[in-house]
Amino acid sequence: MATYVISDIHGEYHKFIALLQKIDLKDEDTLYILGDVLDRGPHPIKTLLKLMEMPNVICIVGNHELMALECLKFLSKEITEENVDRLDREMVEKLANWQYNGSKPTIDEFRALSPDRRQDVIDFLGEFVIYEEVTVGTRDFLLVHAGLGNFSPEKEMEDYSLHDLIWERADYNTQYFNDKFVVTGHTPTQLIEENPNPGYIYKNNNHIAIDCGAHFPCGRLAAICLDTLEEYYVQG
Repeated sequence: MATYVISDIHGEYHKFIALLQKIDLKDEDTLYILGDVLDRGPHPIKTLLKLMEMPNVICIVGNHELMALECLKFLSKEITEENVDRLDREMVEKLANWQYNGSKPTIDEFRALSPDRRQDVIDFLGEFVIYEEVTVGTRDFLLVHAGLGNFSPEKEMEDYSLHDLIWERADYNTQYFNDKFVVTGHTPTQLIEENPNPGYIYKNNNHIAIDCGAHFPCGRLAAICLDTLEEYYVQG
C-alpha cells in the first residue's frame, strides 16, 4: 500500500489521468487530493466525476470548491421569480468572484449534466474534508489546501478558520512544526520566490508545496508519495 497526494488539478483531466498512470495507483493505495479540482482548465466536472468513482480517494476542500459549492446550489435551482428575488447582493458578489477565478468551464460542464447528476456533484463537494493528519511510516503529515493563516504554535487545528486553511497562503519561511510535514497546494511553486526550481515541488522548513501550476502554459501536475517522498510529474 502506498499513499499519494495531488493538488490543484484545475480541470486538467488528461494530465490527471496521465499522472494516475505514472504513479500506477492501485486499489489498495490511498490518494489524497488537496483541493482545487475545479475551474480554469477545460474539464473540471469530468475530473470530479472520475474522483467520485474512486473509492480510495480522499478529497480535501480548496477555495475553488468552496466558491463552487456556494454558487452551484443557486445555479442548479429552477429559474423562478422567487429565486430571482433571492439573488441578493451577497450572491451576486459570490458569483462575480467565482467568475473572476475561472468558473466558466465548471459551469458549462455542470449545466450539461442531468438534474440528478448535478445534485450528486453538489453532494460530493459537500463531503470534502477540511484537512487531514496522517502518519505514513515514521513521518507525520498535515494535508491542507492552502496553509495555516494566522499561524501560532499554541493553536490547535480546530482553532483555525476555514479562511485560514483554504485561502491564506502558506508562509514557507516559517517552520510550523518540528515533528510534522505540512503538505499544501494553492500557491503555484512558480510563484514561490525562494524556490530554486520553479514549477517543481518545493520542500523547505518542513513544508512540501505541490501545486506546480497544472493550468499554466507549460505547467505541471505533480504527485508526491508520502512513503518515499518520491515526486512525479506530468507536463502538458
